[in-house]
Amino acid sequence: MEGTSTAVFITVQKIYYPLLCIMGIPANLVTFYLIFVRRCGMSDTAVVYLSCLAVVDSFYLVWVILLDLTLTFWLLQPFWHSYPWCGVLAFLQYGALYSSSWVVVVFSIERYTVLSSTAAAVRHLSHARIPKMTCVAVVMLSHLASVPMAWINVVTPVNVTVDGANVTLPRCRYRDETYSTALVWITAVLSGGVPIVLLVVFNYLIGYHLSRASRPFAREERRATGGRTTRGLVRRSILLLGTISVAFMVLSLPRFITYCILRTVYNSPVFDRNDYRLPINVAGDLANMLQNLNSTANFLLYCMVSRRFRRELLELLRCRRPAGDSSVLTNTTLKVFTLPQQHRTLPLAVPGAVVLTHLQHNQDSP
Repeated sequence: MEGTSTAVFITVQKIYYPLLCIMGIPANLVTFYLIFVRRCGMSDTAVVYLSCLAVVDSFYLVWVILLDLTLTFWLLQPFWHSYPWCGVLAFLQYGALYSSSWVVVVFSIERYTVLSSTAAAVRHLSHARIPKMTCVAVVMLSHLASVPMAWINVVTPVNVTVDGANVTLPRCRYRDETYSTALVWITAVLSGGVPIVLLVVFNYLIGYHLSRASRPFAREERRATGGRTTRGLVRRSILLLGTISVAFMVLSLPRFITYCILRTVYNSPVFDRNDYRLPINVAGDLANMLQNLNSTANFLLYCMVSRRFRRELLELLRCRRPAGDSSVLTNTTLKVFTLPQQHRTLPLAVPGAVVLTHLQHNQDSP
């Protein structure tokens, strides 16, 4: 019975990870094209952060899911069971993991900064150069922090049974050293624990700021949006932000916990990670499956809630040109009102005030 359950669980993973690659990599690349080229009514800063997120998630899918997990279940001897690929692949994997987590965090911080800043600060932050430099810095620092991870594994000869015969093959195994355990703890906290906390905190602050900002809107502003109250728009924004925070935490937290347990309590060379009779091994692999699903769907959590994005996707599938920006009121999650182009340079009489001039109703609401 146990042998049957183990075989079923292995078969599920052999199918699950290739499917993630088949669906996730094209989805991220198509979404990158839609956001970066067709814009989808998003601001310049949102385009930069979300495009960067799509790229780093695609690299995560390639390094972790395609080259590591998929080959592990389908090949007897993947290429990375040898030098120098054993260390190089670990470096690339942790660099992509750091980048994916922290791009989401800095984007949330940027959104909160824009909402809580003065008009002059918002104009300064709206330049695309700032988010571009931020994304480059996040990716570079993430890979710099991942350099030590190239030495947490070591290639050792292992006796395995192949077609009934015992053979010795090189295997990329976890190095049983104190510094490896310390690095794993630090990495788990920086790539999982800290981003989860920061994402929840800043999304809560954004929701709180939006709920307070909805109160002083005047009757004229509500008429400008075709009679739809801003309170409904705010509720949808808060719901989206809450969904993002909960999804990130629910899908990432199990891996953070199980990874720490595996690399501390069960951190021994004699421990068999492939023994699915042990509950911790089953829990660890299930947590990995959730974490990798989060990396695959994480970009769509931001983008697929937009009707404008869905319309651009349909236009792309029909091989049509990008839809024009026929409305002034753009379809972004965190922006309710915007000014026509000719009025954006007008000075504001009161700091933080919004000049409502020639507002138009946007039919592409999320």
